[in-house]
Amino acid sequence: MELKQEQELIAEIKQTVAENFPLSKMEDDELNQAIEELVEKRLAGQYCPISQRVEIVQQVYSSIRGFGLLDSIISDDTITEVMINGPENIFIEQNGRLFKLDKQFESQRRLEDVIQRIVGLAGREVNQANPICDTRLPDGSRVNVVLPPIALCGPTVTIRKFSKNPMTIEKLIEYGSLTRPIADVLEKLVRAKYNIFISGGTGSGKTTFLNALSNYIPKDERVITIEDSAELQITGIDNLVSMETRNANASGAGQITIRDLIKASLRMRPERIVVGEVRGGEALDMLQAMNTGHDGSLSTGHANSTVDMLSRLETMVLQGSAGLPLEAIRQQIASAVDIIIHLSRLRDKSRKTMEITEVVGYEDGHIILNPLYVFEEDEKSTLSKVSGQLKRTANPLKNDYKLRLAGIRDEI
Repeated sequence: MELKQEQELIAEIKQTVAENFPLSKMEDDELNQAIEELVEKRLAGQYCPISQRVEIVQQVYSSIRGFGLLDSIISDDTITEVMINGPENIFIEQNGRLFKLDKQFESQRRLEDVIQRIVGLAGREVNQANPICDTRLPDGSRVNVVLPPIALCGPTVTIRKFSKNPMTIEKLIEYGSLTRPIADVLEKLVRAKYNIFISGGTGSGKTTFLNALSNYIPKDERVITIEDSAELQITGIDNLVSMETRNANASGAGQITIRDLIKASLRMRPERIVVGEVRGGEALDMLQAMNTGHDGSLSTGHANSTVDMLSRLETMVLQGSAGLPLEAIRQQIASAVDIIIHLSRLRDKSRKTMEITEVVGYEDGHIILNPLYVFEEDEKSTLSKVSGQLKRTANPLKNDYKLRLAGIRDEI
């Protein structure tokens, strides 16, 4: 059966179900069974592969009780990202590669209904007055929505899929992003409450790495997580408070920003503050928290290199407080951030840890960096495949005060 015929059949069965069944009184299994019987009856006497019949039943059911076409895409664990550019153009990222799907939503109205269902589940709203929204799916997947007239090609949805299994350092070692000795060093740094910043470009795996690193936080500590849309999977910590921002409502009131949440968290007796991503004026509040006894903080930020991350932090602090002199900002950064871990997505689409750098201090108007580990490609690298590993530089860790304070005597 061709795509057009399939879409017509789905629309026809949907209409039959809507007109003839008491949907509000039917259980999920009962509705699914009724749809199956309708599909079998409608396709009696004509050839249609079993897989296609199952797909039709799923699409009809999910259009009534789920997210329609999105349900089958989201349930596929090999898909890591979904990009919907209007009802007819759906792209997915699978195994690091982008593909265009040969499926589409029945209409723009149907896509808008799915968007409202997704946004409503997280207690948010998106409309013409507030056409941009960051939210999440029930499984935690990150969702960004942009509506017309801002999005010229129709409602635009970008979904970063949420892994069902939390990322661990062991998995990062298995994938070749880290080695066991480096993981042991990172464990010591997290336990000793070094303030760690993870930088990288879009899709480089910053949140994934932050999730893995958070597993090293001692289980008896009180941890506050702050995010735009909650997606961190910190496991094993009982005293955990997760907070997420809130957009303004249609009348422009009720907005809660990351800055508000950082300020609130300081009154909640945190032992560690984990900020999912710093991207604006909240950088100043984050740095001040790190500088006022809240060691062991973890956060991420977009940047192309370690040095670039420092420049970005300066810019973000200026967004929050334009009157601050640059020298004061650099001193704040140098004293607050202890370690920067830079990640990158390379030419073969693999994600690698490129650099682990110590922030030593501030001198002559510059923040001094001390690279501890640097990624080096080896002779097996080709244009299509990157081969190499993080290698220890000759530079010793200079600020070992926190290690000694934590009772760790090992050399790093």
